[in-house]
Amino acid sequence: MPAGPRQLLEDRFAQLSVDLDALFAESREQTRREVAELLNQAVRRLKTAPGVEELCATLGDAAACFATGVILFRIEGDTARSPRIEVPLSTAPALAAAAAIHDPLVALATPAEVSAPLAELLGHEEGARAHLFPVSVRDSAAALIYAWGAVQSPAVELLAQVASAVWSAFPEPRPEPEPVPEPVPELLTIAPAPAVEPADAAPARSPSKWEELSPAEQQVHLRAQRFARVQVAEMRLQHAEAVQSGRIRRDLYDALKEPIDTARAAFRSRFFTCDSMVDYLDLELTRTLAHDDPELLGRSYPGPLV
Repeated sequence: MPAGPRQLLEDRFAQLSVDLDALFAESREQTRREVAELLNQAVRRLKTAPGVEELCATLGDAAACFATGVILFRIEGDTARSPRIEVPLSTAPALAAAAAIHDPLVALATPAEVSAPLAELLGHEEGARAHLFPVSVRDSAAALIYAWGAVQSPAVELLAQVASAVWSAFPEPRPEPEPVPEPVPELLTIAPAPAVEPADAAPARSPSKWEELSPAEQQVHLRAQRFARVQVAEMRLQHAEAVQSGRIRRDLYDALKEPIDTARAAFRSRFFTCDSMVDYLDLELTRTLAHDDPELLGRSYPGPLV
Protein backbone atom coordinates (compact mmCIF):
# COMPACT_ATOMS: atom_id res chain seq x y z
CA MET A 1 0.00 0.00 0.00
CA PRO A 2 1.53 3.37 -0.96
CA ALA A 3 2.47 5.76 1.82
CA GLY A 4 0.12 8.64 2.53
CA PRO A 5 1.04 12.33 2.15
CA ARG A 6 1.90 12.68 5.86
CA GLN A 7 4.25 9.68 5.77
CA LEU A 8 5.90 10.95 2.59
CA LEU A 9 6.45 14.29 4.29
CA GLU A 10 7.94 12.68 7.38
CA ASP A 11 10.20 10.40 5.33
CA ARG A 12 11.47 13.35 3.33
CA PHE A 13 12.13 15.35 6.50
CA ALA A 14 14.10 12.47 7.97
CA GLN A 15 16.47 12.50 4.99
CA LEU A 16 17.27 16.19 5.11
CA SER A 17 20.45 15.80 7.16
CA VAL A 18 21.92 13.58 4.45
CA ASP A 19 20.93 16.10 1.79
CA LEU A 20 22.48 18.92 3.79
CA ASP A 21 25.81 17.12 3.82
CA ALA A 22 25.61 16.87 0.03
CA LEU A 23 24.73 20.56 -0.15
CA PHE A 24 27.78 21.52 1.88
CA ALA A 25 30.04 19.22 -0.15
CA GLU A 26 28.85 20.59 -3.50
CA SER A 27 28.72 24.27 -2.58
CA ARG A 28 31.23 26.15 -4.73
CA GLU A 29 30.40 29.82 -4.28
CA GLN A 30 29.92 29.73 -0.50
CA THR A 31 31.83 27.98 2.20
CA ARG A 32 30.14 25.49 4.47
CA ARG A 33 30.20 27.99 7.32
CA GLU A 34 28.57 30.70 5.20
CA VAL A 35 25.78 28.39 4.06
CA ALA A 36 25.16 27.20 7.62
CA GLU A 37 25.04 30.80 8.89
CA LEU A 38 22.56 31.80 6.19
CA LEU A 39 20.34 28.86 7.13
CA ASN A 40 20.66 29.61 10.85
CA GLN A 41 19.62 33.21 10.35
CA ALA A 42 16.68 32.16 8.17
CA VAL A 43 15.49 29.56 10.69
CA ARG A 44 15.66 32.09 13.54
CA ARG A 45 13.62 34.58 11.53
CA LEU A 46 11.02 31.95 10.64
CA LYS A 47 10.70 30.89 14.29
CA THR A 48 9.98 34.44 15.45
CA ALA A 49 7.46 35.31 12.72
CA PRO A 50 4.37 36.64 14.54
CA GLY A 51 1.86 35.59 11.89
CA VAL A 52 1.27 33.99 8.51
CA GLU A 53 1.93 37.10 6.42
CA GLU A 54 5.28 37.74 8.09
CA LEU A 55 6.17 34.05 7.86
CA CYS A 56 5.50 33.96 4.10
CA ALA A 57 7.49 37.13 3.50
CA THR A 58 10.42 35.76 5.49
CA LEU A 59 10.24 32.40 3.73
CA GLY A 60 10.26 33.98 0.29
CA ASP A 61 13.25 36.19 1.14
CA ALA A 62 15.18 33.31 2.71
CA ALA A 63 14.53 30.87 -0.14
CA ALA A 64 15.74 33.49 -2.64
CA CYS A 65 19.23 33.19 -1.12
CA PHE A 66 19.46 29.60 -2.37
CA ALA A 67 18.11 29.84 -5.93
CA THR A 68 18.43 32.00 -9.03
CA GLY A 69 14.77 32.94 -8.76
CA VAL A 70 11.89 32.22 -6.35
CA ILE A 71 8.16 32.87 -6.24
CA LEU A 72 6.17 32.00 -3.12
CA PHE A 73 2.61 30.99 -3.94
CA ARG A 74 -0.21 30.83 -1.40
CA ILE A 75 -2.55 27.93 -2.16
CA GLU A 76 -6.14 29.14 -1.85
CA GLY A 77 -8.69 26.64 -3.02
CA ASP A 78 -7.79 25.62 -6.57
CA THR A 79 -5.52 28.59 -7.22
CA ALA A 80 -1.86 29.35 -6.51
CA ARG A 81 -1.62 33.09 -5.77
CA SER A 82 1.33 35.44 -5.54
CA PRO A 83 1.70 39.23 -5.91
CA ARG A 84 3.13 38.64 -9.41
CA ILE A 85 0.65 36.13 -10.84
CA GLU A 86 -2.29 33.86 -10.08
CA VAL A 87 -2.16 30.34 -11.50
CA PRO A 88 -5.20 28.01 -11.53
CA LEU A 89 -3.91 24.61 -10.50
CA SER A 90 -5.98 23.02 -13.25
CA THR A 91 -3.65 24.69 -15.78
CA ALA A 92 -0.41 23.77 -13.96
CA PRO A 93 -0.15 19.99 -13.39
CA ALA A 94 3.29 20.26 -11.78
CA LEU A 95 2.10 22.74 -9.14
CA ALA A 96 -1.04 20.70 -8.50
CA ALA A 97 0.99 17.50 -8.06
CA ALA A 98 3.42 19.07 -5.58
CA ALA A 99 0.53 20.46 -3.55
CA ALA A 100 -1.27 17.11 -3.59
CA ILE A 101 1.59 14.80 -2.60
CA HIS A 102 3.16 17.17 0.00
CA ASP A 103 6.59 16.32 -1.37
CA PRO A 104 9.20 18.33 -3.30
CA LEU A 105 8.99 17.94 -7.04
CA VAL A 106 11.17 18.83 -10.02
CA ALA A 107 9.39 19.36 -13.34
CA LEU A 108 10.10 20.78 -16.76
CA ALA A 109 9.24 24.47 -16.75
CA THR A 110 7.07 24.20 -19.85
CA PRO A 111 3.66 25.79 -20.45
CA ALA A 112 2.09 22.34 -20.29
CA GLU A 113 3.52 21.72 -16.80
CA VAL A 114 3.56 25.11 -15.04
CA SER A 115 0.93 26.96 -17.16
CA ALA A 116 1.53 29.18 -20.16
CA PRO A 117 1.18 32.53 -18.30
CA LEU A 118 3.76 31.54 -15.67
CA ALA A 119 6.23 30.19 -18.23
CA GLU A 120 5.83 33.38 -20.26
CA LEU A 121 6.24 35.62 -17.20
CA LEU A 122 9.49 33.98 -16.12
CA GLY A 123 10.87 33.49 -19.63
CA HIS A 124 12.18 30.01 -18.95
CA GLU A 125 14.65 28.69 -21.51
CA GLU A 126 14.06 25.39 -23.26
CA GLY A 127 14.88 22.51 -20.94
CA ALA A 128 14.63 24.66 -17.79
CA ARG A 129 13.37 22.97 -14.66
CA ALA A 130 11.08 24.17 -11.91
CA HIS A 131 11.75 23.08 -8.34
CA LEU A 132 8.59 22.96 -6.21
CA PHE A 133 8.60 22.79 -2.41
CA PRO A 134 5.21 22.57 -0.63
CA VAL A 135 4.61 24.10 2.78
CA SER A 136 2.15 21.70 4.41
CA VAL A 137 -0.12 22.82 7.24
CA ARG A 138 -2.59 20.47 8.94
CA ASP A 139 -2.57 17.88 6.15
CA SER A 140 -2.92 20.36 3.29
CA ALA A 141 -0.54 22.47 1.22
CA ALA A 142 -0.88 26.09 2.34
CA ALA A 143 1.93 27.46 0.19
CA LEU A 144 4.36 26.47 -2.53
CA ILE A 145 7.92 27.64 -3.17
CA TYR A 146 8.57 27.80 -6.92
CA ALA A 147 12.32 28.02 -7.58
CA TRP A 148 14.35 27.91 -10.78
CA GLY A 149 17.91 28.22 -12.04
CA ALA A 150 20.71 27.19 -9.68
CA VAL A 151 18.65 25.80 -6.79
CA GLN A 152 20.23 24.46 -3.60
CA SER A 153 17.37 22.06 -2.98
CA PRO A 154 18.30 20.75 0.50
CA ALA A 155 18.49 24.29 1.89
CA VAL A 156 15.15 25.37 0.38
CA GLU A 157 13.51 22.14 1.50
CA LEU A 158 14.72 22.66 5.06
CA LEU A 159 13.26 26.18 5.07
CA ALA A 160 9.94 24.83 3.80
CA GLN A 161 9.86 22.20 6.56
CA VAL A 162 10.60 24.73 9.31
CA ALA A 163 7.95 27.06 7.91
CA SER A 164 5.47 24.15 7.93
CA ALA A 165 6.13 23.53 11.63
CA VAL A 166 5.84 27.22 12.53
CA TRP A 167 2.69 27.75 10.46
CA SER A 168 1.02 24.64 11.93
CA ALA A 169 1.35 26.13 15.42
CA PHE A 170 -0.50 29.34 14.54
CA PRO A 171 -4.14 29.37 15.68
CA GLU A 172 -6.59 28.48 12.95
CA PRO A 173 -8.64 31.46 11.73
CA ARG A 174 -12.06 31.53 13.26
CA PRO A 175 -15.04 31.44 10.89
CA GLU A 176 -17.34 34.41 10.75
CA PRO A 177 -20.09 34.02 13.35
CA GLU A 178 -23.49 33.20 11.95
CA PRO A 179 -26.26 35.74 12.47
CA VAL A 180 -28.12 35.20 15.70
CA PRO A 181 -31.70 34.21 14.89
CA GLU A 182 -34.58 36.06 16.40
CA PRO A 183 -35.59 34.50 19.72
CA VAL A 184 -38.78 32.46 19.65
CA PRO A 185 -41.11 31.93 22.57
CA GLU A 186 -40.16 28.79 24.46
CA LEU A 187 -42.84 26.29 25.37
CA LEU A 188 -42.94 25.25 28.96
CA THR A 189 -41.66 21.69 29.28
CA ILE A 190 -41.10 19.45 32.23
CA ALA A 191 -37.66 17.86 32.11
CA PRO A 192 -37.07 14.42 33.62
CA ALA A 193 -35.11 14.25 36.83
CA PRO A 194 -31.36 13.77 36.25
CA ALA A 195 -30.09 10.25 36.70
CA VAL A 196 -28.21 9.64 39.92
CA GLU A 197 -24.94 7.79 39.44
CA PRO A 198 -24.02 5.10 41.95
CA ALA A 199 -21.55 6.10 44.61
CA ASP A 200 -19.00 3.58 43.33
CA ALA A 201 -19.25 4.71 39.71
CA ALA A 202 -15.92 5.04 37.89
CA PRO A 203 -14.66 8.62 37.38
CA ALA A 204 -14.86 10.16 33.96
CA ARG A 205 -11.89 9.33 31.76
CA SER A 206 -9.56 12.11 30.69
CA PRO A 207 -9.55 12.96 26.98
CA SER A 208 -7.45 10.56 24.93
CA LYS A 209 -8.27 11.64 21.38
CA TRP A 210 -7.51 14.91 19.63
CA GLU A 211 -11.20 15.66 19.14
CA GLU A 212 -11.77 15.27 22.89
CA LEU A 213 -9.18 17.90 23.83
CA SER A 214 -10.33 21.42 24.52
CA PRO A 215 -9.30 24.13 22.03
CA ALA A 216 -6.83 25.48 24.58
CA GLU A 217 -5.21 22.05 25.00
CA GLN A 218 -5.03 21.58 21.23
CA GLN A 219 -3.11 24.84 20.91
CA VAL A 220 -0.65 23.72 23.60
CA HIS A 221 -0.11 20.46 21.71
CA LEU A 222 0.46 22.32 18.43
CA ARG A 223 3.00 24.62 20.09
CA ALA A 224 4.74 21.58 21.57
CA GLN A 225 4.92 19.88 18.17
CA ARG A 226 6.31 23.04 16.62
CA PHE A 227 8.90 23.40 19.39
CA ALA A 228 10.05 19.79 18.97
CA ARG A 229 10.38 19.99 15.19
CA VAL A 230 12.30 23.26 15.25
CA GLN A 231 14.63 22.07 18.02
CA VAL A 232 15.52 18.90 16.12
CA ALA A 233 15.91 20.81 12.85
CA GLU A 234 18.39 23.13 14.57
CA MET A 235 20.33 20.17 15.94
CA ARG A 236 20.65 18.72 12.45
CA LEU A 237 21.69 22.08 11.08
CA GLN A 238 24.12 23.22 13.77
CA HIS A 239 25.59 19.82 14.64
CA ALA A 240 25.51 18.02 11.28
CA GLU A 241 28.84 16.24 11.84
CA ALA A 242 27.82 15.08 15.34
CA VAL A 243 24.53 13.75 13.96
CA GLN A 244 26.30 11.73 11.28
CA SER A 245 28.93 10.32 13.65
CA GLY A 246 26.26 9.55 16.27
CA ARG A 247 24.26 7.55 13.75
CA ILE A 248 27.34 5.59 12.71
CA ARG A 249 28.32 4.85 16.34
CA ARG A 250 24.66 4.35 17.35
CA ASP A 251 25.01 6.83 20.23
CA LEU A 252 23.24 9.98 19.06
CA TYR A 253 22.47 11.01 22.63
CA ASP A 254 26.13 10.98 23.66
CA ALA A 255 27.09 12.87 20.51
CA LEU A 256 24.40 15.55 21.12
CA LYS A 257 24.01 15.36 24.88
CA GLU A 258 24.14 19.10 25.57
CA PRO A 259 21.58 20.27 22.97
CA ILE A 260 19.29 17.29 23.66
CA ASP A 261 19.35 17.85 27.44
CA THR A 262 18.74 21.56 26.97
CA ALA A 263 15.78 20.89 24.66
CA ARG A 264 14.37 18.25 27.06
CA ALA A 265 14.53 20.64 30.02
CA ALA A 266 12.86 23.41 28.03
CA PHE A 267 10.15 21.06 26.72
CA ARG A 268 9.40 19.78 30.23
CA SER A 269 9.09 23.23 31.77
CA ARG A 270 7.03 24.69 28.92
CA PHE A 271 4.60 21.94 28.06
CA PHE A 272 4.28 19.33 30.76
CA THR A 273 1.93 21.57 32.69
CA CYS A 274 -0.72 20.12 30.36
CA ASP A 275 -2.07 16.80 31.69
CA SER A 276 -2.61 15.33 28.21
CA MET A 277 0.84 16.28 26.92
CA VAL A 278 2.87 13.84 24.82
CA ASP A 279 6.66 13.88 24.60
CA TYR A 280 6.78 15.20 21.03
CA LEU A 281 10.49 15.92 21.42
CA ASP A 282 11.22 12.23 21.99
CA LEU A 283 9.08 11.34 18.97
CA GLU A 284 10.88 13.86 16.78
CA LEU A 285 14.34 12.76 17.97
CA THR A 286 13.46 9.17 17.17
CA ARG A 287 11.79 9.87 13.82
CA THR A 288 14.13 12.50 12.40
CA LEU A 289 17.53 12.03 14.01
CA ALA A 290 17.35 8.25 14.49
CA HIS A 291 15.36 7.50 11.31
CA ASP A 292 12.73 5.64 13.37
CA ASP A 293 15.36 3.39 14.96
CA PRO A 294 15.36 4.11 18.73
CA GLU A 295 18.56 2.11 19.18
CA LEU A 296 20.49 4.80 17.29
CA LEU A 297 19.91 7.12 20.23
CA GLY A 298 22.17 4.88 22.33
CA ARG A 299 21.92 3.07 25.61
CA SER A 300 22.50 6.21 27.66
CA TYR A 301 19.46 8.01 26.21
CA PRO A 302 17.07 8.53 29.16
CA GLY A 303 13.93 7.90 27.11
CA PRO A 304 10.64 9.82 26.95
CA LEU A 305 9.86 12.46 29.52
CA VAL A 306 7.17 11.43 32.01
